[in-house]
Amino acid sequence: MPNENSLLPKIDLSATSEEKPNVVSVEPKKPAGKRYIWLTVVGIIVAFLLFNLVLGLLLYQKGKNLLSNINFLSVSAKSQDLTKIKPGIDGTINSLNSFASTYKLIAWEKFIPFAGPYVSDVGHAVKAGQAGLAAGETVLTTVAPYADLLGLKDGSGSATLAKTGTETAQDRINFVVSTIPSIIPQIDSISSQVKIVQDELSQINPDRYPETFQGKPIKSQIQNVQSLVSEAATFIVNGKPFLQSAPYLLGMDSPRTYMILFQNDKELRPTGGFMTAYAIMKVDKAKFTPVTSDDIYSLDAKYTPVIKAPQPIIDYIKGPYALSPNWRLRDMNWSPDFATSMETMVPAAEKSGIGKIDGVIAVDTQLLVNLLNAIGPIGVPGFGNFSTTINPKCGCADVIYQLESFADIEGAVIWSPTTGKIISAPANYNNRKAIIGPLMNSIMANALGQPKDKLSGLMQAVFTSLVEKHVLFYMLDTNAETAVSDFGVGGTINQTFTGDYLHINDANLGGRKSNLYAYDEVEQDISVAGDGSVTKTLTITYKNPQGQDGWLNSVLPTWVRVYVPKGSQLISSEGLEAKADPYEDLGKTVFAGYFQLRPEGVSKVTFKYKLPFKVSGQYNLLIQKQPGTDGFLYTVNLGNHTEEFYLKEDKELTIGL
Repeated sequence: MPNENSLLPKIDLSATSEEKPNVVSVEPKKPAGKRYIWLTVVGIIVAFLLFNLVLGLLLYQKGKNLLSNINFLSVSAKSQDLTKIKPGIDGTINSLNSFASTYKLIAWEKFIPFAGPYVSDVGHAVKAGQAGLAAGETVLTTVAPYADLLGLKDGSGSATLAKTGTETAQDRINFVVSTIPSIIPQIDSISSQVKIVQDELSQINPDRYPETFQGKPIKSQIQNVQSLVSEAATFIVNGKPFLQSAPYLLGMDSPRTYMILFQNDKELRPTGGFMTAYAIMKVDKAKFTPVTSDDIYSLDAKYTPVIKAPQPIIDYIKGPYALSPNWRLRDMNWSPDFATSMETMVPAAEKSGIGKIDGVIAVDTQLLVNLLNAIGPIGVPGFGNFSTTINPKCGCADVIYQLESFADIEGAVIWSPTTGKIISAPANYNNRKAIIGPLMNSIMANALGQPKDKLSGLMQAVFTSLVEKHVLFYMLDTNAETAVSDFGVGGTINQTFTGDYLHINDANLGGRKSNLYAYDEVEQDISVAGDGSVTKTLTITYKNPQGQDGWLNSVLPTWVRVYVPKGSQLISSEGLEAKADPYEDLGKTVFAGYFQLRPEGVSKVTFKYKLPFKVSGQYNLLIQKQPGTDGFLYTVNLGNHTEEFYLKEDKELTIGL
């Protein structure tokens, strides 16, 4: 029989105590939860990327369609054809709304770091575009009745003038004035939409974007759009009270009488030029009738000076001021603020025999050039033809050469220092007034009698002259004065702007016409310290490239005034032959002094000063243009930011810090 122990498992009892039986080791399992989390995260990222890829492609396609419609609208607008512009706006609205619907699916991503601000900017741009197109539709409806007046083609025709070609500018003026009440309500609608555009675009920071992309400017384009929208918003909002005052200005309720001042911008003075002549004009129900015209010296001869003149006039004009320091009427446009100057000049004119007037309208030679460019050459009985053809004798428009020749035949007025009487004057001195009345009559008759094919050009000439300050208004009626001032045609110094401010004002105190050739280049170097304090270096470079001729071009003695924020501290100034202590005027601090610019010469004037406030976030700067000047080059440097532009009109800049 088998041993029963053989049925038991054998155990090796000889094993030592150190030896242990083999044990199978098992790796501990990782928790299933962590693996699931990682897979979930990866899945979400992949889904997010796929989601954005799909929506990105969809947005790209819709963006291309939107861009195509925008380009079509741009071409349609340039064609000035309302039948094309309306479909262009409709198509752009539809494509933008389609783009906006898709954008809503990713709008929540504006909260994501880094990419979020760019997503948010797209949203602001979409809302701005929608409001802008809504404003465009309202504008289109509003201007349709005036299509032919504005040079647009194929308007609605429902309220337009009969397009026979026989209606004159006067007919169209009458039509516009009669329909102003129906325009006013539309201004509010347009203003509200433009305000939305302005608010949305202001939330886009241009400094987030590169200067260029694929050779195309990006950052500067954003800044330009923001600037244009801001200017348009101001123009539209302030346009309402101006339109409301138009019936008053045009004498619809009762006749108005205006004093027209002719300022010679080639002999630059603070409000645009030396007041060389004047005329009296009546306006009755939008019909203009010249009454009288005369030389400023004839008016001045009837005035008895009783107010002491500003010291620079006494010191540098001399002539009659060597005999008496009292202020001559012809030099009373001394304040850079046109209204302030007229508050002094109008009472003096009334004492000289000018009857009661309702306002003053100042014009300079550039208005004549703009009008003649629009209507073509004109003939003035007894004085010849006037045009804008360049005259080689001066390198300027022939109308300018003829006016300067007639007014000042190679010579200046010389006053006796003992008697105050004129001892020498040009040949035409006593007859200069003869040209004013006939010239004004001819221009008015030609302008108001233009056929419809010339009207859009004429309107543009008038509008350009207004915004570039070649025409200024001063009204004795308080409401009308506020309207023209707010609209930007009052030649006023802005005393309410919050931020940095600059206005450079030059006065030619030599009697020559050297401003025909002289021009400025202005550079501002702005330094912002860590605590937000601002130091500026302003450099004004005056140049006269032409040689002396003893008549139009000679030494240019200039009194320059620089208006900056009130409380600014002057650190240093260079380039002046005589300096005035800083003082306050018109709510600003003023740096001033005297220098001379010679023919074929260069003069450089520099002011270094510290602003009275600190800045953060963004830098706001308003630059106001001197009336009568013609687009000098300005450069603004702030850190890595540089802007260059020709100052044709007042300009407001906003620069991110």
